[in-house]
Amino acid sequence: MDFLWTDGTTPPPGEPLREDVHTEVCVIGGGMAGILCAAQLTARGIDNVLLEARQIGTGITKGTTAVLTAQHDTLYRDIAKMYGMERARQYLRANLDALAQFRALAQHIDCALETRPSVMYSLTGQEHLREEAELLHTLGFDAMYTTDPQLPLSVADAVIYPDMAQFHPLRFLNAVAKGLRIYEHTFVTALEGTTAVTAHGRVHAKKIIVATHFPFLNRHGGYFLKLYQKRSYVIVYDNAPQVGCTAEDAGSGCYFRNYGDLLLIGGGDHRTGRSGEGYAAAEAFARTWFPGTHERYRWSNQDCMSLDGIPYIGRYSPALPDVYVATGFNHWGMTTSMAAASILCDAVMGREHPCAPVFAPDRRMLHPQLFCNLGATLADFVIPTAKRCPHLGCALRWNAAERSWDCPCHGSRFGPDGELIDNPAMRDAHV
Repeated sequence: MDFLWTDGTTPPPGEPLREDVHTEVCVIGGGMAGILCAAQLTARGIDNVLLEARQIGTGITKGTTAVLTAQHDTLYRDIAKMYGMERARQYLRANLDALAQFRALAQHIDCALETRPSVMYSLTGQEHLREEAELLHTLGFDAMYTTDPQLPLSVADAVIYPDMAQFHPLRFLNAVAKGLRIYEHTFVTALEGTTAVTAHGRVHAKKIIVATHFPFLNRHGGYFLKLYQKRSYVIVYDNAPQVGCTAEDAGSGCYFRNYGDLLLIGGGDHRTGRSGEGYAAAEAFARTWFPGTHERYRWSNQDCMSLDGIPYIGRYSPALPDVYVATGFNHWGMTTSMAAASILCDAVMGREHPCAPVFAPDRRMLHPQLFCNLGATLADFVIPTAKRCPHLGCALRWNAAERSWDCPCHGSRFGPDGELIDNPAMRDAHV
């Protein structure tokens, strides 16, 4: 796979942990969420250490489409129905505040941050976009409902979120990481209370933040029930027009945006370990609406999905009062990473962030997706094969398109020889 964001970028040099250290807060995971947590803790004068199993920014962050937006499908309508208007207001505020924080930091970082509207459109007019716009107006946000969003394709209607943004994620992350206390190539094998155990040393902390995409502690929090993972696919084209926005189809989930003279097109999402359209969705979209473009990059990525579309940010579980988590970012990892950093930094300081309640990991679990997750897990437990995921024992499936063994239960992925690619598994598989 060829990643646009890694081309021409080099992370700052990092060293592994080689001895025991003591700190106030240990952050586990060196993606965007973990780096922003460490940066905000440092800015507040709180001593912290960040542990990354590989290199910072080389996990899920390198495969993002790097859109900074409060437009997350028709989620505000859903939140209001499930939890009430106040929770919808908290979710909106958290994401708008996160966008403002990105802008403030980007003033001092060469990360190509550009203000662009986010457009959510429908080809059929059956996606309740007018209702979403009306609800946002009630919340005080000036979203615009229109039947003519001036996109380079024919649509029925759309909601436009003004003044959103896009950027180069790794240039931003590498700049923010400078000066932080980071240990790379340091895989955390266990937590003993608030001590992080690694092969070559322990980090003794008072608080722990787990920012590892999919949480790795199975005995607490029920995240193996509350989360599942999806593969997403992106192709980058040149000889492409300027579209002037970031745009997503509320029906099919296809999305596109420019980066300089390039055009990113994504789609074909499917549950990890299952079959789906994959790259074919982006290829068909490009042929239909952007003929004459030429492929430059393509990659796939992994999205961690929650039961109700809202991330889990807060205390890991009632049994772990000094351990915190940020996970289940769905398709909106960049903006949510900043929101998570603010919420969790307040939490470790003994404060409740005003937007924290909507993200509380202990909110109710009864949701149709829970039963889908249970059904998928049970079905894959009984498949007779010796190739099992070391996470919780589900049957692995061969992904011929990406040449990997994938777990359809919780999304762990392994190379052809069993080498671990994506968590929640914590060791290689025997294949």
